[in-house]
Amino acid sequence: MAKKSVHYVNNAQLYEAMCNHKKAVGLAEESAEDKPQIPEYVGECLLKIAQRLATKPNFINYTYKEEMISDGIENCINYLDNFNPEKSKNPFAYFTQIIYYAFLRRIQKEKKQLYIKHKTLENAMVMDELSDGEGGSWTPNLNTDYMNDFVENFESKERAKREKRISQKKEEKTILEKSIEK
Repeated sequence: MAKKSVHYVNNAQLYEAMCNHKKAVGLAEESAEDKPQIPEYVGECLLKIAQRLATKPNFINYTYKEEMISDGIENCINYLDNFNPEKSKNPFAYFTQIIYYAFLRRIQKEKKQLYIKHKTLENAMVMDELSDGEGGSWTPNLNTDYMNDFVENFESKERAKREKRISQKKEEKTILEKSIEK
């Protein structure tokens, strides 16, 4: 006898719960009532998916894992009504994707905050040196090679994004000008 696989979220039950919730939302909208509360089972599934995804190797070592999980759940709740049971019978994949991209956005936000923190500290140290003239009395213990690499990488990625946006705008302008000429 084959061993039955046990999953931490039952996709069939989640799909059924989502279909029932979707019907309840539709009925509430028709009768101009408040939207119904999200079923507890759906909420438990969202939490399990987010917690399990946070243990994957690409997310495991971040210190702000709880914020990532919270962002993922919040995004799932925001986009819960966008799940279309007629289009897909896999709400697990739908919510996993939402949580995954929420995690990536949180990582980017935290990197930006780290960049701002480092640049502020760097500017404070420069100002301290300028005001004292002797190098200052307070010198933090920083791994400057790591932080310098981090800052360079962050700034180069931001520069690349900016250049890409500019080139896209130029392309759009060229296309628009060509369409006007015709």
